[in-house]
Amino acid sequence: MLEDVLERLEQRPPWQRDALCREYVGRVDFFPGMGVSLEPAKSVCRRCLVRAACLEFALEHDERAGVWGGLSARERVYRRLRRLRNAS
Repeated sequence: MLEDVLERLEQRPPWQRDALCREYVGRVDFFPGMGVSLEPAKSVCRRCLVRAACLEFALEHDERAGVWGGLSARERVYRRLRRLRNAS
């Protein structure tokens, strides 16, 4: 069991160690339900030094829930679509 946890930790991108959200576990919900404000999570993200890397990770891995890099799932869909249009 401990070996599985350690293996998963080693597979995380290095930027995640520096993510400010780690300091807010249990105090700020980065995966709020429908109708719950995203502002507390976005507020943390705005101050995070690895925000760009976090957002890029979410876009590359098609994360469909939660706040990543300061954007909601819907905002990330729009960002992804805009990238696809600009790439054409």
